Amino acid sequence: MSKGAIIGASTVLVVAVVAAVCVVSFKNSGGKGGGDDGELSMSVKSVKAFCQPTDYQQTCEAELSKAAGNASSPTELAKAIFAVTSEKISKAISESSTLEELKNDQRTAGALQNCKELLEYAVDDLKTSFEKLGGFEMTNFNKAVDDLRTWLSAALTYQGTCLDGFLNTTTDAAAKMRNALNSSQELTEDILAVVDQFSATLGSLSIGRRLLGEDGMPTWMSEGGKRQLLAAPGPEAGPEEFKPNVTVAADGSGDFKTINEALAKVPPKNAERYTIYVKAGTYKEYVSVARPATNVAMIGDGIGKTIITGNKNFKMNLTTKDTATMEAIGNGFFMRGITVENTAGAENHQAVALRVQSDMAVFYQCAFDGYQDTLYPHAQRQFFRDCTVSGTIDFIFGNSQVVLQNCLIQPRKPMDNQVNIITAQGRREKRSAGGTVLHNCTVAPHPDLEKFTDKVKTYLARPWKEYSRTIFVQNELGAVVDPVGWLEWNGNFGLDTLFYAEVDNHGPGADTSKRAKWKGIQTLTYEDVQKEFTVEAFIQGQQFIPKFGVPFIPGLLPQTQQARTH
Repeated sequence: MSKGAIIGASTVLVVAVVAAVCVVSFKNSGGKGGGDDGELSMSVKSVKAFCQPTDYQQTCEAELSKAAGNASSPTELAKAIFAVTSEKISKAISESSTLEELKNDQRTAGALQNCKELLEYAVDDLKTSFEKLGGFEMTNFNKAVDDLRTWLSAALTYQGTCLDGFLNTTTDAAAKMRNALNSSQELTEDILAVVDQFSATLGSLSIGRRLLGEDGMPTWMSEGGKRQLLAAPGPEAGPEEFKPNVTVAADGSGDFKTINEALAKVPPKNAERYTIYVKAGTYKEYVSVARPATNVAMIGDGIGKTIITGNKNFKMNLTTKDTATMEAIGNGFFMRGITVENTAGAENHQAVALRVQSDMAVFYQCAFDGYQDTLYPHAQRQFFRDCTVSGTIDFIFGNSQVVLQNCLIQPRKPMDNQVNIITAQGRREKRSAGGTVLHNCTVAPHPDLEKFTDKVKTYLARPWKEYSRTIFVQNELGAVVDPVGWLEWNGNFGLDTLFYAEVDNHGPGADTSKRAKWKGIQTLTYEDVQKEFTVEAFIQGQQFIPKFGVPFIPGLLPQTQQARTH
């Protein structure tokens, strides 16, 4: 089933939740009640009931009162809040006074172009909900709520990234765009608030969804298909083991010489797996797995053999998003046996190797090499298994729901007077689903840092955004990790609102006795993490990882078990 259909199913749940909201709110206000409230029309009462659990009640009530007309049913109000939010984002896209400034500032021009792209993603995630209603049976409401939280959080992230692009610009476009997006951001958060406040009510509703086959796998993925994704490509593979749709070879021995040429052949909104085999070689291109290119599998010959390389960076007057050597946007993306690198170097500041916003994407036995901002899990849900990530400053950053499991994390030598920070998670809103979890990974110095570990400090994280959320659980933390562990972003910013935790780690860098003592540092138990921050609980990994045949730990290892493989 398409993501759009699933979003649509999730929207049915929102409507159901809203019904519960209205019932509870009316009960709390005494139903027909006396005083001024008794004089209110049914539509006004319904709007107030709908907006009761939200964080921005005034915005919610004001916008719905204008947009919903005389609507009073939960269904009509749910449609209205999605519609008015989409309309406000669309208006921001076409903000004429801001677009006029494109002529004078290159960085502003890039930021506005990013806004157009990102806000279209946000509108799509909101509007598709009502295009795909009906026609299917729901059987698991809890997972549908998880999906809805993910996609609403992504819509918020796209709006925030739009605004981030205006940093270091010389025009007042940022202020104008921020004003244009203010209401839409608040309304998107309000929808999340409704879901958060009343999701428990869904347990009593006879609503569910049918997304997977009886074995829990997507109906289109055969056992043979799963084996093919893990089969060794090349001459050693048997004829039944590996059958890509197309082959890319830099030496001309395949169907195409470039990866982007192969991607152009993927059918739009592809419902079945489309496998691209990328032979060993170095591919100097900026690869984009576009939004319509869904269910793409990209298989290489191994780390250090199949290499995608680029060197775009901040000093080229580009936004951080636009520096990426590779971006994976189309949902259901899978990649194995490929190195993606950005060779700009530490001196050129932000320089992304991979940016990913593909929902339910998996990366297996890959490497991501760079310096500042190497790996950018931007939005949605991703799983990285048996991968290597190297970098210096904030080299794993973004606001995806992402789990890195059994990965090798390698801080490398930065510029003089710089420090290393492994993660800079970008959760802006307290209700956002975003967060970074490192599970059963190894943190060890890159070869170029090994002789300088006594001179270069390496920290686990710093709060890029106010509600930054990062959990290190059951990792091998090498001596390269500074005893303080966590680093401030700018003074006291985010120190009370961030959510950082370390649970059941070991190694010389795992001693927490000298760690920073901020209000936002959490003391979580093994059971706390098991309940909320595992592959299954945090990214609903059982829904999508098994179809690729990739090994994974759905929960946690036993507390005494050490299963490091690096």
